[in-house]
Parts: sequence; C-alpha cells; structure tokens
Amino acid sequence: MPRTITVGLDGSAESRAAAEWAAREAETRGLPVRLVHVWEPVPEPMAQAPLLGAETHQHWTERIPRKSAEDLRLRHPGIEVTAEQLTGRPAEVLVHAAQDAELLVLGSRGLSGIGGFLVGSVGLAVVASTERPVVLVRAGEQAADRQQKNRAGSPATATPSGPVVLGLDTRNPDAAPIEFAFEAAARQGVPLRVLHGWNEPYYYPYGMAPDPQVTQMVAQSDAAALTEAVKPWRQKYPDVEVVTESRSGSPSVLLIDASHQASLVVVGRRIRRSALGAHIGPVAHAVLHHATAPVAVVAHD
Repeated sequence: MPRTITVGLDGSAESRAAAEWAAREAETRGLPVRLVHVWEPVPEPMAQAPLLGAETHQHWTERIPRKSAEDLRLRHPGIEVTAEQLTGRPAEVLVHAAQDAELLVLGSRGLSGIGGFLVGSVGLAVVASTERPVVLVRAGEQAADRQQKNRAGSPATATPSGPVVLGLDTRNPDAAPIEFAFEAAARQGVPLRVLHGWNEPYYYPYGMAPDPQVTQMVAQSDAAALTEAVKPWRQKYPDVEVVTESRSGSPSVLLIDASHQASLVVVGRRIRRSALGAHIGPVAHAVLHHATAPVAVVAHD
C-alpha cells in the first residue's frame, strides 16, 4: 500500500485548514491525500430518537469527507484524493490510520490572545500514541501576509515564506526530527532555523551572583554541541540555508516566540514503551498549545 498524507476530519474550519495544508504538502511530496472522518456511534438513547437516530447522524456525517474531497480536487487537480468514514473511537482509529501514512495531519482550534492552540483529548492522545509524524494545523495560524482564502471559501495558507524552525536537544540529537526539518526546508525552499535552549548554572536560582566566565563556558559548549549535531545534515542538504541559535532560556518559550515568523515548527517526542503509557514531553506539549504556526511532532527512540 503506497504511503499517503492522512488527514483527520471533523468538519471544523481547523480540520479544513489541515486538509488544505496536507494537499499543499502532498503536491511537494508527490503523494496522495487520504481524508478520514471517524464516526463514533451515538449513545443508545439518542440512537432511538426519530430525528437524531444513529442512521440520520451517520448519513449527515458521511458528507464531511465527501465534500472535503470534492473541494480539494477542485483546488488541487494534480493530486489524488480519497475519502472515507471509519467507525470507532476517534483517537484509536486515527492512530491505526496513521500506521500506513507518511504523516498524519490534524486540526487544532485557536484561542484568542496568548491562549494558543486548544489541543483536545483526541489530538493529544494521537500525538502521544502514534510513531508516525503528526502535524497540527489551525485556521488562520500564519501571519497576515501569508494568508489567503481558497476558491471554496475555506481557510488556507499560501505558499510558506517563513523558515522551518527545529527545536533540538543537543543531549539527544536524534536523526528523525532533524531529517524531517531539513527535508521540509528543502522542499519549501526556505531557511532552517535550529534552536537550542540551555539553562543557567544550577546555583543561580539560589541567589548566587552569576559568574560571567562560567556562563560563557556553558554558552560556548552548548553552541559547539549544536554546531556538531547539525554538521552532517548540512553536508547532506547543502542547498538548505541553516541558522543555528543556542540561547539561554526555556526551549519551549524560544520555540513559541520563533513560531510567529515560522512556516513550520518541528519538535521531537521520545517514544516511551512502558506501563505508564504514552507520553508527550513538556517542550512538545507547550509548543503544541501555544505555537502560532503548524507544529510537526516527530517520534523517535
């Protein structure tokens, strides 16, 4: 079965924006788009209601993937688009659907002001459980000069012009998120901005005065580690303009700030196979909720 870019649809403006983002990504990757709507059977009391019964509910929800597919085909005639409705618990169904996908794309609702994303329980469960890359998109996430309305009136994002931003932990520079970010920048023809946040020496919070020499040593060490981590990838992708920044501060805050000028933010998520269940790290969790650009979460060992 060929790889696809799979989109989880729920009929919202955010999921339509996710479908549009996926279609643009499919054009650059030469892949088909698979639209998936999950129908969760209604509770028994509702199922017996004459106007709100299970068959009526399913009939109307079947229109969501069909109409979305028609719209995408009109706007992107060069890509193959399939649509289907699956039955079950949304998070479980989407995790299973992602197994055969190059990546899974979901929509996230935006909040006003500094609230950022409202990542629901389904989105968080999917991100925490799947080992495939997941991209979360919300309607109107980009700067005004990069927004547009498509011909069908759905929210869409114009060709990206901002850099791809990668959050990198130099203690564990796994290849999966690094390669994902480099490939994204190469396909889009935009720069790659690699960020690493490091903490001040541990004794600073206890009221001791900062030692400039120690701080400088820490900064130089982390900057050298960041340069070394991306060195083989610069050689593999020589056409990608790369900017590395190692700065003092919270990694999540640095990435959230950088997201305002980014076309995509890429973060890693360590796969944890334990009795405690799936887990999203604190940096990825914060970025998912507050970044203003699409966020790609790439799982790695």
